[in-house]
Amino acid sequence: MFTGIIRGIGRITERTPVGGDCRFGFDLGTAALTDLAIGDSVAVNGACLTVTGCGDGRFTADVSLETLAVTTLGRLEVGAAVNLEPALCVGDSLSGHFVSGHVDGVGEVRALGAAGRSQRLEVGVPGHLLRYLARKGSVAIDGVSLTVNAVTSTGFEVNIVPHTREMTIILGYRVGTAVNIEVDIIARYLERLASGSGGVDLELLRKHGYIVAGK
Repeated sequence: MFTGIIRGIGRITERTPVGGDCRFGFDLGTAALTDLAIGDSVAVNGACLTVTGCGDGRFTADVSLETLAVTTLGRLEVGAAVNLEPALCVGDSLSGHFVSGHVDGVGEVRALGAAGRSQRLEVGVPGHLLRYLARKGSVAIDGVSLTVNAVTSTGFEVNIVPHTREMTIILGYRVGTAVNIEVDIIARYLERLASGSGGVDLELLRKHGYIVAGK
């Protein structure tokens, strides 16, 4: 589990095919992950990977065919910059929102514009993800925890404050940039609850503890 608060920007140093999958090497760059150990989880552009080797400011991870297919990792080459975040530990501050590291799909930057000192970012997403997005809800773009400002017929808009833009790979986004999208985990579970009863209603929410009796 992660929070969507990026710890730094690393770079891909190796991409080697291994038995149909791929072994990636990463330079930690600005990410201060000093306690990294084999078996730890690290979110790379929002995709949860398991560390298979580490040391001297670098680590390696194996990436499956499934992850290569459903995330942007399959499109990235050696030298590409990536957002890095270590797994959440018990007692850590939750400054963003709960991010699982399981990417739901790949979106595309449609527009960039100024919004005061911040930046407005419009992202197009596959149609099946639109039902999970809501104004003022949470979404992760390349692992970055963001708040949805608006939902359109083809995607959504977010606002990027200067600090977030400067500390993540969002700084390098251009129109057409492919990005990993993870929807809010709560939206996924609500859909699962609804699928077993034909819909979400007050009785369903009360049964599963979302509404206290008498409220």
